[in-house]
Amino acid sequence: MTEKTFLSPFKFNNGLVIKNHIVMSPMTTMTSFYNGMVTTDELNYYAARAGGPGMMLTGVANVSDNGKGFEGELSVAHDEMLAGLAKLAKAIHKDGTKAILQIFHAGRKSNSAILRGEKPVSASAIAASYPANSETPRSLSNQEILKIITDFGEATRRAIQAGFDGVELHGANTYLLQQFFSENSNQRTDTWGGSREKRLNFPLAVIKTVNEVVNKYANGPFLVGYRISPEEIETPGIQLEDSLFFVDKIKKKIDYLHLSMGDYKRVSLNNPHNKKTLISQFAQHTYGVIPLIGIGSIETPKDVNAAMADGADLVAIGREFIREPQWVQKVASNDLNSIRTQISPSDMEELAIPPVMQTYLKESFYSVMHFTDDPEIHQSYQNTLAPMEGFEKKI
Repeated sequence: MTEKTFLSPFKFNNGLVIKNHIVMSPMTTMTSFYNGMVTTDELNYYAARAGGPGMMLTGVANVSDNGKGFEGELSVAHDEMLAGLAKLAKAIHKDGTKAILQIFHAGRKSNSAILRGEKPVSASAIAASYPANSETPRSLSNQEILKIITDFGEATRRAIQAGFDGVELHGANTYLLQQFFSENSNQRTDTWGGSREKRLNFPLAVIKTVNEVVNKYANGPFLVGYRISPEEIETPGIQLEDSLFFVDKIKKKIDYLHLSMGDYKRVSLNNPHNKKTLISQFAQHTYGVIPLIGIGSIETPKDVNAAMADGADLVAIGREFIREPQWVQKVASNDLNSIRTQISPSDMEELAIPPVMQTYLKESFYSVMHFTDDPEIHQSYQNTLAPMEGFEKKI
């Protein structure tokens, strides 16, 4: 596929058209207010990157108060969030970019400090193996499960009312939707667990409720996407065959599938004999049914072309949009030499990267963010961020 082709419009099955095949990945800014309301820093960050990608995915927004996973996280759990969310959708819509709100429940990937004294919840009372000091969650009751399913529906209603063009259900990164499907975290014996088919019941119920809300409230094409992690490294845990089975069960109920992985060239982590890329294997299950979003260390037009040649219909770019908000525009104008591939403290204001997010990048992504190698800049960066060393990390 040529660069000109991936910059051409793309039409989803429900009729929604985006202006190109490029998606900005969902990346947390850690910048929302303590209660999940949108801040001006967030609006500025998204506005700086809007206008280029065909659509932009927000960082996760929790659908329930006990679904919060980290400090500075967006929330879509209450109608009081609507005004700020509407401003966020409007900021992303600059120059025709479509806005997708990623929604989730963290489940056991939280702790009682973040939840202000409340114990985290999950499918079963089993602590996550990573990080090593993970808190043991409380097993959800049937009534609580039904309430969370309703919460996903209400979050979707708010996304529609705020002016977003879709929601993405975050069923990856070991959050609650994935926790219910995984044998590692779901060892229930009721209708919500047991066999692989029964462990599907929770995500299927969420998808069903979300689609019902879309049919009721949306006046035009509104996307329902799903993000999935292909495998888990825990035993027992989700294997690639489980995820492909999962995709076959949901693909006619959603508008697109979004993979979560660090490299678009990745192959199976658990099966050394399977040498095929994950993108190509998932594409065999989605081709002709729904679009597949490929992702992972995509920085150049060559990477985009390679991912699409491997089976991705759309390509999500993350870190490169942090460094270069105008990536699409510069590729379109063949101004590749001016694309920023490194960042330094002096770039932060121009890039509209909030101070808290700067700390998060330094602590969690320093080795892969391509910070400049100038020793003086390194020291300046450390000095700039030193006052914020106490910021609580995302789990």
